[in-house]
Amino acid sequence: MILRAAKGTPVSGGLRQIEPARAGDDATSRMAAEVRAGLAAVPRRLPSKFFYDERGSRLYEAITRLPEYYQSRTEARVLASVADDVVARVRPAELVELGSGAGHKTRVMLEAMARAGGLERCALLDISARALSESVHALSRAFPDLAVRTIEGDFLRDLDVLGPGGGRLVVFLAGTLGNLHPADVPPFLSRLAERLEPGDGFLVGLQLVTERRRMEAAYNDAAGVTAAFNRNILRVVNDRLGADFVPDAFEHVAFWDEAHAWIEMRLRAVRAQRVRIPAARLDLTFAAGEAIRTEVSCKYTRATFDALLPGTGLGVDAWYEDPERVFALALLGRRASRGGRAT
Repeated sequence: MILRAAKGTPVSGGLRQIEPARAGDDATSRMAAEVRAGLAAVPRRLPSKFFYDERGSRLYEAITRLPEYYQSRTEARVLASVADDVVARVRPAELVELGSGAGHKTRVMLEAMARAGGLERCALLDISARALSESVHALSRAFPDLAVRTIEGDFLRDLDVLGPGGGRLVVFLAGTLGNLHPADVPPFLSRLAERLEPGDGFLVGLQLVTERRRMEAAYNDAAGVTAAFNRNILRVVNDRLGADFVPDAFEHVAFWDEAHAWIEMRLRAVRAQRVRIPAARLDLTFAAGEAIRTEVSCKYTRATFDALLPGTGLGVDAWYEDPERVFALALLGRRASRGGRAT
């Protein structure tokens, strides 16, 4: 069986080697530059994508199974109930997932595509090689003839590696869009629109605004798993950039910021300390109580999400919510001007 992972590139079904999004890219130097810029900013911050080394990926999967973390279960239920409708609307031959995770939700969509008789190929783009490896092995068992393309890269800068669209459904689940600052969402959506053709679809998961107590509990679980996940970003900086952070010298803080409509996670120094990060050429002093912002998780309403779409070339074709209205899946499609180009 010969399938195509991208136009003009024939591949045989089954496993493929994970490919870097950018050949010859110096990931360590790039990370050092991002860490340096973030820790020099006010407030100090670290990009949340650096949570996900092997340990961080395991901790995140554990978070999704916690009783307090309602988001993942709710999204899974909504996705299972609407997958066939999404596939009927888009009729895709190719599924592309941004941030592949462990691949369970990918299989839900692939099974719906297989039921519709249109399944041909799949591409996974993720920053974590471990997550990609686990996903592709699981998919090879469930879909032995499926051509699976695995790309280790950053969805914020590497969408061009996907090539042109056509018969494509892109999925971006787990509420990960909420980790982007709202100002960064329209440019991301515009770049994504360039990878779609008219008739293609983009299915995005959105965490919705709900009761403050419920939202804050999801990031302050009783077992302390989210706290361990949060501190893990310091371990990643230590391992990759030679830093000497003491993770236990920082406490986990997560709270609802109503003005920005996001949950903000921080690591707050429990005592005065000095931290060196040789690869980033940083020598930092933290006062007791000083914090590093490690993540924002924006929560949306239909209105606040719709407000981000004008000018991106995308519009909502279908909106799916759970009965409690705590999670939504939005199916977006290309919009074109009279001249035929996306607007």
